[in-house]
Amino acid sequence: MSEPFLRLCGVTKRYRDQAAIDDVSLEVAPGQSVVILGPSGCGKTTVLRLVAGLDHPDAGAIWLEGRQVAQPGGNIVPPHQRRLGFVFQDLALWPHLTVRQNLDFVMGSVRVPRTERPERIHEALALVRIAPLAGRWPHELSGGEQQRVAIARALVGRPRLLLLDEPFSSLDPDLRAVLREEVQRLHRSLHLTSVYVTHDREDAAVLADRVIEMRQGRTVVDRDVSRERHA
Repeated sequence: MSEPFLRLCGVTKRYRDQAAIDDVSLEVAPGQSVVILGPSGCGKTTVLRLVAGLDHPDAGAIWLEGRQVAQPGGNIVPPHQRRLGFVFQDLALWPHLTVRQNLDFVMGSVRVPRTERPERIHEALALVRIAPLAGRWPHELSGGEQQRVAIARALVGRPRLLLLDEPFSSLDPDLRAVLREEVQRLHRSLHLTSVYVTHDREDAAVLADRVIEMRQGRTVVDRDVSRERHA
């Protein structure tokens, strides 16, 4: 059996006296698409933040590609060295930067040589089908176009792991369905490992190889839906 791409072992994170997640263990196989499903406040976003290195566990440990990246009280490997892309719920596009500059900033943080950046930017924007919008400002884009920019920005560093935190929650159902299919296409074509957080069961039905349900900071269901589809 191959080693898990991502592993959380007994991870707990508290904010003040409240446990956001409590003794969570999770393994994600290489190339797997895992959807974490649950209501607001159940701890799903905290899991993503810990994996990304934006926070650190109070107990337990996290491994990426066989390398320990976090331990109680601190991160061993900083976020920019974890080879991951993150699509935030509020997208977090920098309003003072154009689409092209948003992607260029990310490549600067992971030290991509300047000579390689124009081609990488075009490649990422073409993947999400918005290459002609490279010179636009975020406020000049529709909601769906902003979502695509956020995905392109997460992909431009060529991550091995893609984290998505309810990126389509503010969109109408038709556009949400279109972008959901786009994410599924990218996951398959780029051979990514991905963890997608949502409260929407339709997202899980389309995107998941495996569904993990959380309640009150703990995992309550862990279901392999890829096997169910082929049964």
